[in-house]
Amino acid sequence: MINLLRFMAATALIVQAVIGLTFLISSIWEREKRASIFAALQFLGMLGLVIFFFYLQSIDFFDTAFGIFCLWATLISGLVGFYLLVRKTAWNQKALEGSKGLIAGPVKRQDEREHVFARNRALRPGSDQYKKFYQTHPDWEESDAARRQKGGPIGHPGTIDSPHGDANVAAALASLNIPLYLSSPEKVKPQAHPHFNSEKFIMAPEEATVRIKGFTRHLGADLVGITKLDPLWVYSRRGEIFHENWDDWGREIETNHKFAIVFTEEMSLDMVGTGPHTPTTLESMRDYAQGAHIAAQLAAFIANLGYATANHLRHYECMLVPLAVDAGLGELGRLGYLVTKEYGPRVRLGAVTSDIPLIPDKPVDIGMEDFCKVCKKCALCCPSGSIPMEDPTVVNGTLRWKLYAETCFEYWGKVGTDCNVCMRVCPWSHARTFPHKLIVALVSRNMIARRLFTVMDDIFYGKNPKAKLVNNWATYKPWKTKKR
Repeated sequence: MINLLRFMAATALIVQAVIGLTFLISSIWEREKRASIFAALQFLGMLGLVIFFFYLQSIDFFDTAFGIFCLWATLISGLVGFYLLVRKTAWNQKALEGSKGLIAGPVKRQDEREHVFARNRALRPGSDQYKKFYQTHPDWEESDAARRQKGGPIGHPGTIDSPHGDANVAAALASLNIPLYLSSPEKVKPQAHPHFNSEKFIMAPEEATVRIKGFTRHLGADLVGITKLDPLWVYSRRGEIFHENWDDWGREIETNHKFAIVFTEEMSLDMVGTGPHTPTTLESMRDYAQGAHIAAQLAAFIANLGYATANHLRHYECMLVPLAVDAGLGELGRLGYLVTKEYGPRVRLGAVTSDIPLIPDKPVDIGMEDFCKVCKKCALCCPSGSIPMEDPTVVNGTLRWKLYAETCFEYWGKVGTDCNVCMRVCPWSHARTFPHKLIVALVSRNMIARRLFTVMDDIFYGKNPKAKLVNNWATYKPWKTKKR
């Protein structure tokens, strides 16, 4: 029996040392200096315990009564700790209901004309639309006019890094060409090929689901989910106008589609790690361009089978985060973004709505509501104070954290980027190396693990992690050349 106890204790210490080593390797690979230092200390500490254990064994310490007591105490405390970390906390039934679980009262469909982007980009001073809008929303006119003076959604692009970030701005604007082109009226709702015009192509829902998900991943999406389209998450009226299509402004948006195919694309860890500097905007625009590319092709594919509408950067008819929650891709986080188990909030969303029969996915519970109540890191690090520190409140009939869009948008105009600091500092954004996969597995199922690893994240990465540097091709610092 004593030999078994020795073996189990030694095995437990060695396993912890190996995990510490993998975390050290992971931190070095991620180029996280602070995490690498603490991981090295952790590994050396565990290695020292392993050596000390075998030293005690060599002097027959564990043959004494006190040594046996120490063995039992070590094993029992380790087993209790292991049990507390791996046991499944009760399911969050609200999360398993998707967006319906957040509804706490009457919900009014959002008018896209009221969105900060639509007010900034679409409304032109002196136009009929401008006068009509501010007659009913006079409280916004003065602040919107002041914000409009700073430029478009990201103000004067690259202000925070100018002139060293100008190349990144040029690359980001290049990516904008794709969604701009795909937002023209004839591209938004693709027409079916003449070969299919006579009648709709009929497939069983199971086959259609497999084909559509497979094609979406083939185009470059990382995650794909399907949900029945809840009309609450469809904008009530059109507000974003491009290509001078002013007849669309204020047009009522119909909700005659039955399903939404929602997809995500992972954003580069290195590029997001620079937020709020220009490489993070370059990455955002790359993902938006790819999302438009995927949405447009997917919509064209489904249009050949029935009917579809693409939702992307320059044409949204739906609010994509609640649709993604309903499609089982993740949960809503404190920062107002979708948080996925696979990539955290480091994703961009696209969608296609359709009436083709499909099999919906189910919402998921990955523990975000409980985690975000404890963590608060995005709110603490937000440079504009736009993320609330308090618990969720009822906003338009839904119980959630409400991002203060105006102050967030104001900061974008100041720095000339889309910031992404909240995305960068979120503990769920770390690379999915083995240690982080293990942590995510524990955190997504256990309340105690959520509290433990929020503290550990602050220790290893800092309460307010600094922005990272990237390689020369996307640097926002003075460009360095090697001396000959």
